[in-house]
Amino acid sequence: MAETAEEIKARKERERDELYALDISGVEWHSAPGTEEHEERVEIAYLPAGAVAMRSSLDPGTVLRYTEAEWRAFVLGARDGEFDLEPAPHNGGLAAQ
Repeated sequence: MAETAEEIKARKERERDELYALDISGVEWHSAPGTEEHEERVEIAYLPAGAVAMRSSLDPGTVLRYTEAEWRAFVLGARDGEFDLEPAPHNGGLAAQ
């Protein structure tokens, strides 16, 4: 039997609550190869059940957490170019250029 929209919402809220209740004080944070400790970078940590935590090296106290399904969807979308930056008219181009 398929879940109703309300059941899916309740399950997702429960998953989120469980994920944020995890003690991650001892996790190992990883960043892209070639980045230096003093550089601004995105760091990730692998959590139980395939979940992932993500933070900025400049703000290590703010941590986002993703279920395995959310992380997989994000990574596949990034690989597919869904998050590629478009030139912004107000600054004449990409922020990274």
